[in-house]
Amino acid sequence: MDNQIQIENYKIQKPESWAGNVEDQELINRIKDSDFAKKQIEEGRDYCYFLDKKYYTSNTENSEYVCMAYTLNEPANLERASVTDIVVEENEVYNIHRISVLREGVLIDKLPDTKIKVLDSENQSSGGVLSSNKKINITIKDLRLYDVLILEDSRIKPFTDRDFLRKDFSKYVWVSPDNYWAYGNFKFTFINDRDEQIAYKKTFFRDEKGDVLQPEINYLKKGEKFIIEEENYINPVDAGREIFPFVDFATDKNWTELSNYFAPIYEEIFNKSSLKDFAPNLVEKLDAIIDQDEKLQFAIEYVQNNIYYIFNADEMNGHKPQEPSVTFENKQGDCKAKCVLLKVILDYIGVDSSVVLVNFHTDYYIKYYLPSLLSFNHVVVKINYKGEEYFVDATIRDEFGLIENRGFIYFMHYLEAKPNQNLSTRKAYKYPYYCVDEKVEFNAQNTTGILKLTTTYKGNRANAMRRYFKNTNKREVVDSWNNFLFYSLNYSSDRNGTDLRDIFKDALIDIVSDDKKLNEFKIHYHAKIENPYYVDHQKNRFLMYFDRNLVKASARDFMHKDLPFWHNFDSEKYEISLYTDQKIDTEEKYTVQESTINNPYFDFTSRKKITKNGATVNIEYKPLVNLEIPQNDFETFRTDHHTVADSNFGLGIDIIEPGLMNMLKFSFKKRFK
Repeated sequence: MDNQIQIENYKIQKPESWAGNVEDQELINRIKDSDFAKKQIEEGRDYCYFLDKKYYTSNTENSEYVCMAYTLNEPANLERASVTDIVVEENEVYNIHRISVLREGVLIDKLPDTKIKVLDSENQSSGGVLSSNKKINITIKDLRLYDVLILEDSRIKPFTDRDFLRKDFSKYVWVSPDNYWAYGNFKFTFINDRDEQIAYKKTFFRDEKGDVLQPEINYLKKGEKFIIEEENYINPVDAGREIFPFVDFATDKNWTELSNYFAPIYEEIFNKSSLKDFAPNLVEKLDAIIDQDEKLQFAIEYVQNNIYYIFNADEMNGHKPQEPSVTFENKQGDCKAKCVLLKVILDYIGVDSSVVLVNFHTDYYIKYYLPSLLSFNHVVVKINYKGEEYFVDATIRDEFGLIENRGFIYFMHYLEAKPNQNLSTRKAYKYPYYCVDEKVEFNAQNTTGILKLTTTYKGNRANAMRRYFKNTNKREVVDSWNNFLFYSLNYSSDRNGTDLRDIFKDALIDIVSDDKKLNEFKIHYHAKIENPYYVDHQKNRFLMYFDRNLVKASARDFMHKDLPFWHNFDSEKYEISLYTDQKIDTEEKYTVQESTINNPYFDFTSRKKITKNGATVNIEYKPLVNLEIPQNDFETFRTDHHTVADSNFGLGIDIIEPGLMNMLKFSFKKRFK
């Protein structure tokens, strides 16, 4: 072997007793080219002769064991097998039991051909992400196409004092294997060696017709095992439209018991020291602000912008937060630390708040999971103010506005750091303002058009645009708007391939105002356009402006059997005016077409005013967001979005060309239309 020194992050040794022991001849006997195997290999599918996976949990460690043999019949698969990276957490050890290949019926030990390097798994420290993880790089020499690679390894994670939550609670989610692979034998075993009973919940398993079965909950006492085993197995899940079956394992507790476990941890930290004692200068600034709304805004933005966010992966494994005095003194902390400091400040100014646990990434699944504190990976602050609930992420920077004008965080489930709590579900939300309020004016005179856009952004949109304009080159910003307008004005249909800077002459975009209390960011765009009309193949001229942001493609195209549609669109308002010195068709169907949609999940209206030389449309889109659309309501929801897309997301006017023949042509067209 190429390694002279044994490094503590990995070892080469035999498996633990709970994992069992596999002899060489047993491996060879299990690698048989059955009719099923031959069929998969002939079809070009990567084939796994067997996969034996075991998860072991006790009050002192979590461990995972894998023994598998799979084909290297594809060059890409051979490349991936030749060089592998294994990331281990602090105090976790990667144990290598066997690396072999079966080549032309002969079992060959590849450990002598294996080179192992241990690297720091650290590439984001400049962004405040700290981790003691290590990356174990494994390179296997002389792997050949059509080898059968045999890997046997395990990961052992002994608990330290820092892992007090893992000591007290178990959490593991088994997900059915990728449906790309075919398996001769697939086996998963969960071994409970803890003193506490572990519950397990089977979810999204299906019957022979493919219909989802009701979730099934059972229990494992100390020393008991849960086993899933399949022969000649290909996962039948339609990955694009179905959720993979999974089994959730968790220490048998309810939400109230869990909240009573961790709420005292936070309460102790809240009461460690007084804000007056460790932050007198901050208290002085707070006391100097008379208006309570402004005081609340200052408190939130102080923690967001003045306390540096450090994500310490090791400390996030537990739920014990840093003391607020330490966070304030060091001017840095993770999400728990920042939220605790914010709550202490809010307590001082008399604003009711609480720390809540969330998981934005797996929010949808929390309602299916068994109760567990280990289901959460983030902490935010819930604020009750003037009869409304607000949620603030203390780790975000450059957010502005009085509390009612700040950005909205999308998620549904949370657990408060208070005694006797249950899992809470947020209410649906309707924006009290328009996230985008835009006025468009396009005036065509002779062969020139003047285009003006004035846009006001609020909430999340204001924060995002403020950052975009701050961090983006001015020329790039203008080009981005030009590109959007190229499609909105339908120039993509008659002058595709033309340099946009040659179409939108003298284009300028300026920030008109930036109100940090209202959280309103207002911009103005101006450009001159030669040949402003879109011209079709019959040489007919049109003025068009259709804002495709109003067409919600994700709603129209959504197809999933298990996942409901997550509704998170912004509220929008547009006033679009098109003027010309030419005569227009004031009765053209799509020019005069208006719409009113009153869906339970969004209201949409378009109203028009037509004159002999132009038209104006006012469009308002008001969604009810932060909710899942029930499947029974979704087709109507989709149909209503198709209605929006049916020429109700903008305005178009037809030019009546001057001259007797053109007038006769127009009259003939109207008569037989």
